[in-house]
Amino acid sequence: MDLSLQIHGALFGGPSCSSSSSYWASSSTSLSLPFIFHRRLNSRSRSRSRGTRLRRSGFSAMPCSSSETSRVGCGGGGGGADNACAADFRLNESTFLASLMPKKEIGADRFIEAHPEYDGRGVVIAIFDSGFDPSAAGLHVTSDGKPKVLDVIDCTGSGDIDTSTVVKANEDGLIRGASGVPLVVNSSWKNPTGEWRVGCKLVYELFTDTLTSRVKKERRKTWDEKNQEEIAKAVKNLYDFDQKHSKVDDAKLKKTREDLQSRVDYLKKQADNSEDKGPVIDAVVWHDGEVWRVALDTQSLEEDPDCGKLADFSPLTNYRIERKYGVFSRLDACSFVANVYDEGNVLSIVTDSSPHGTHVAGIASAHHPEEHLLNGMAPGAQIISCKIGDSRLGSMETGTGLTRALIAALEHNCDLVNMSYGEAALLPDYGRFVDLVTEAVNKRRLIFVSSAGNNGPALTTVGAPGGTTSSIIGIGAYVSPEMAAGAHSVVEPPCEGLEYTWSSRGPTSDGDLGVCISAAGGAVAPVPTWTLQRRMLMNGTSMSSPSACGAIALLLSAMKAEGIPVSPYSVRRALENTSTPVGDLPEDKLSTGQGLMQVDKAYEYLKQFKDYPCVFYQIKVNLSGKTNPTSRGIYLREPTASRQSTEWTVQVEPKFHEGASNLKELVPFEECLELHSTNEGIVRVPDYLLLTHNGRSFNVVVDPTNLEDGVHYFEVYGIDCKAPQRGPLFRIPVTIIIPKTVASRPPVISFQQMSFISGHIERKFIEVPLGATWAEATIRTSGFDTTRRFYIDTLQICPLRRPIKWENAATFASPSAKSFAFPVVSGQTMELALAQFWSSGLGSREPTIVEFEIAFHGISVNKEELILDGSEAPIKVEAEALLASEKLVPVAVLNKIRIPYQPVDAQLKTLATGRDRLLSGKQILALTLTYKFKLEEAAEVKPYIPLLNNRIYDTKFESQFYMISDANKRVYAMGDVYPESSKLPKGEYKLQLYLRHENVQLLEKLKQLIVFIERNMGEVRLSLHSEPDGPVTGNGAFKSSVLMPGVKEAFYLGPPTKDKIPKNTPQGSVLVGEISYGKLSFDDKEGMNPKDNPVSYPISYVVPPNKPEEDKKAGSASSSCKSVSERLEEEVRDIKIKFLGNLKQETEEDRSEWRKLCACLKSEYPNSTPLLAKILESLLSRPESGDKINHHEKIIDAANEVILSVDVDELARFLLQKSEPEDEEAENLKKKMETTRDQLAEALYQKGLAMARLENLKGKKEDGEEESSQKDKFEENYRELTKWVDVKLSKFCTLTVLREKRLSRPGTALKVLDEMIQNENETASKKLYEMKLGLLEEIGWTHLVTYEKQWMQVRFPTSLPLF
Repeated sequence: MDLSLQIHGALFGGPSCSSSSSYWASSSTSLSLPFIFHRRLNSRSRSRSRGTRLRRSGFSAMPCSSSETSRVGCGGGGGGADNACAADFRLNESTFLASLMPKKEIGADRFIEAHPEYDGRGVVIAIFDSGFDPSAAGLHVTSDGKPKVLDVIDCTGSGDIDTSTVVKANEDGLIRGASGVPLVVNSSWKNPTGEWRVGCKLVYELFTDTLTSRVKKERRKTWDEKNQEEIAKAVKNLYDFDQKHSKVDDAKLKKTREDLQSRVDYLKKQADNSEDKGPVIDAVVWHDGEVWRVALDTQSLEEDPDCGKLADFSPLTNYRIERKYGVFSRLDACSFVANVYDEGNVLSIVTDSSPHGTHVAGIASAHHPEEHLLNGMAPGAQIISCKIGDSRLGSMETGTGLTRALIAALEHNCDLVNMSYGEAALLPDYGRFVDLVTEAVNKRRLIFVSSAGNNGPALTTVGAPGGTTSSIIGIGAYVSPEMAAGAHSVVEPPCEGLEYTWSSRGPTSDGDLGVCISAAGGAVAPVPTWTLQRRMLMNGTSMSSPSACGAIALLLSAMKAEGIPVSPYSVRRALENTSTPVGDLPEDKLSTGQGLMQVDKAYEYLKQFKDYPCVFYQIKVNLSGKTNPTSRGIYLREPTASRQSTEWTVQVEPKFHEGASNLKELVPFEECLELHSTNEGIVRVPDYLLLTHNGRSFNVVVDPTNLEDGVHYFEVYGIDCKAPQRGPLFRIPVTIIIPKTVASRPPVISFQQMSFISGHIERKFIEVPLGATWAEATIRTSGFDTTRRFYIDTLQICPLRRPIKWENAATFASPSAKSFAFPVVSGQTMELALAQFWSSGLGSREPTIVEFEIAFHGISVNKEELILDGSEAPIKVEAEALLASEKLVPVAVLNKIRIPYQPVDAQLKTLATGRDRLLSGKQILALTLTYKFKLEEAAEVKPYIPLLNNRIYDTKFESQFYMISDANKRVYAMGDVYPESSKLPKGEYKLQLYLRHENVQLLEKLKQLIVFIERNMGEVRLSLHSEPDGPVTGNGAFKSSVLMPGVKEAFYLGPPTKDKIPKNTPQGSVLVGEISYGKLSFDDKEGMNPKDNPVSYPISYVVPPNKPEEDKKAGSASSSCKSVSERLEEEVRDIKIKFLGNLKQETEEDRSEWRKLCACLKSEYPNSTPLLAKILESLLSRPESGDKINHHEKIIDAANEVILSVDVDELARFLLQKSEPEDEEAENLKKKMETTRDQLAEALYQKGLAMARLENLKGKKEDGEEESSQKDKFEENYRELTKWVDVKLSKFCTLTVLREKRLSRPGTALKVLDEMIQNENETASKKLYEMKLGLLEEIGWTHLVTYEKQWMQVRFPTSLPLF
């Protein structure tokens, strides 16, 4: 999903999915960019999607532009909007304020004026969005004094905290928080059981990216001040030392100066490299005998140590009980809500993931007693906020969030749902969430309203679920002259109202209209307090949807008060049959739906026809003689279908709500319908149809043979013969597109002298010539004065694919030309949509003259996707240019590797909480699959799950979510259906994949689900040859050729050479990349990367089995000089030593047996270094419980035994030899001596550690306690270690750190430790970081101590976060 929006007054960085994205905010009055979340697969030059999707591939802002469009000549503003010429249009203060929250356009102001008590009272709206700020202006009480917000819920789980750990307070009232901090419990809090449940969370995980950036900036100021203060002190200490010691010759003085310099260097380094991961907040949950209570400790957020204490927190309970909320701190001003689930085991901290949700809620229902013109549509309505935008994913929705939100809406008996989220889909009216919504609409009479999308102006751009689902009312976005002049502050508004340029258009791929109705698509509405302002302007179908939803709440308020049966079926029919058309042409309905909704007229309609059955007329359309596919309309788009007469079978099935009486409603249902076509010359239908409960079918004949090029829209509709005033009971959209044929060769088509004014759209439909694979286009503009902005879209439709769309936003500061290239699908109709942005050029009297030329090019190949099977054989590729001569310049590159993994564990469980129980009563189950993988070096990785990726609405699976963590439980990556690459250091990792569904059989089938881990690899260029043996012989290299029309040429694509395959790549891995065949005619450069060329295709190589390992032991016995008895004795000794190492030492009895065996083996094998090293290893593996001094003394004794067992002179002489071993026996001897050296070094190292720790345990020695002549045994041991190994290596560096610390040089120790941690590449053990903390505390750098403690929570969390 993407989010594109216009926000006036502040700049907000928005959350992102794959790439960094932002809210674009500006005080510029010429811009009007759509705000709505929508998931996108590909990065584009501008982002115009629908609904609300923040992240997943990105939540990206539409670039700054000076215009947006609808169609020229769109009819009036509707709802009484003044359509006079803009030159005579003026606002006063009241009309200006009214334009900020547009109601006049849809008749909401007239309705409330006529019926002030039907302002939404008695209606509950569920807001499925990015969350909600309960402190926002206008969202506290309804117009009749009731609480505005009934509940605030995080349905995503992004704010969940594991509070299953139970602690009890000591006699001082202290408990230990989950972060390890001691917490004081308020003695006045009731807790009959005395059990306190604790958990913690990094607070930035609860903030939006925008808020996090602001808080980081403020915290950084304070941190920098403290760091600069410490730098000044450190520099002064160094200066004073240099002044005191002008000449530093003494070794100790040099070391002292090095220590002082290291402190300065470390502080400076921290100033440059520190990264604020945010404070940790501790949470405490308890049951007070009546309800679950929650308190937070937020001291880490406060500068004042007396603020934010747990004991001072006013306890919260689930929001729906007391409707109270908290604020983390004055710095962030971020409100939150608490909810407790699963008997206290899960705490949900609810914050919003963007301002979007609060803004949407304000449009639907805000109540401002001080200024009623800024009220939302239904100020008397109540709401529940269901957060579906996951904060972990930059506010993208997840299947979990969607399902839980629907459960919550039904649990609260909501009347309406507004959802301003969505994305493109493979199949319309299909998927798990669509099924659940349809069930709720049919069974519970829930009215579901959603945004149609922000992906226009091309046709067939409506998104799921709002624009593609029959049970959902999809809303387009309209802008009136008043809105343009007031909210958007344009210099000269348009003369008439029109659809915003970016508003998505129908029809759906199966022919349904897509957009149901339109409403005002922009408003100035409340936003969260953390934005540091009360309200702001946003626009998009995200705004038109709550505008319509709030207006529908007015209707429901009236219907409930007057006893009119409420049904989504009758409400939808009333809206459609009373809307004001926008535009004069039939095909304008593809942009606006049935028109601009009119609340007052819809109310009169509902009153007049309240006694008629509440029926939904389900339409199924099939081409006569075929049962599949079934569609909801007739959509003739492709060349052959749109140029011949066809017959269609239409099945009309009346659907009643669940619980309808068989005898009172179903049996008596019988309607005599008069069938009509909006053009009998093109679409012919029977005259009448007698419709009963079981449904009827009739035939439709469509004859498009006399239609001109372009788009044509017709409708077949049914009228009740007995009550024709009811209007159409059902409509069947018929969309026919007649494309232009490109007859010239080479194939070039041009469109001359097209005249554009603000909001004008030109649609050109072209039959892409057979053999074309890409197009090169040039746009030339002239005849204008001020800057102009254009949207240029092309769109094609192919079965079971999302619409294939290319888009570009071009700005022309002066008359000029621009060229583009984009891929095309041969033989399919392509729409070219050219639109001058709706506000671009307003105030100018000069139209823009546009010429557009498209030249089609193509190189057809016999295989679009190439798979190399792992053998040495190449693949033959046949290429052909059907249209004109083309230069064949194949380029093939493999640049990614996908390694398959099977789960090592699969856990299936039933979810315990009520938020996971469906309307049917079924409890949702969760399957957690665990995969393990290892990286030999740092890499960017991305999970790839072919079965599940890239679909959220058009899938029958409910939900997926993954987490990648290391052995310390540090989470490096999270994601859902749109995985993103994450940078991981070298190490071992665990990927957990979380899948949800209520169908246990379905989840059982996924227990062995294959997951690929994809990572980048060095670019591997594949060889091209003109002969089949070329890859082996190296002969016959193929570089390029000129293809003549109709003449095929062939070449061979060779597999990668074995040395190019990454080392240790397991069998079954897949190397993936791309291949291209042609190049742009206007680009002289040879594209070295397939993506640089106009069209590229996927290519993959399956890694074959690895070479079998040779039996290295073969023949070794015969070449040995040792006798059989000697070899047997060595084997027996080694087995005994191994057995000793495997003995448990958990109890005193175990340890006693171990000591006896040690003594026995020492007696049997005196001075055996391997045996003594194993004894030392066993001692080190024991926990340091009991007498620690005795434990370390035993380690020292064991280490001394190892050291004494080694003939160090012989070992040194051998290691000084540089000659390579000449035979196997010499090789074995070398390995033995190297092992002995390693055992000696390990003994010296462990002895040094034990000596240092022993010294700490016994306390520092008094001055003069030892004779000055006595050798320092620690230093002697350290010097001995330096003879055998490089003590700077990470393995031995800890001893160096302890040595520097022991010599009172903590600065040097810190430098050594920091270098060691860096060399460990982020996988350093917790002990190293604890040692670092200790050094920082010893030096007294408190700000760095706090910083490192926060990072400890990131690097070494106590547990993995909840899904």
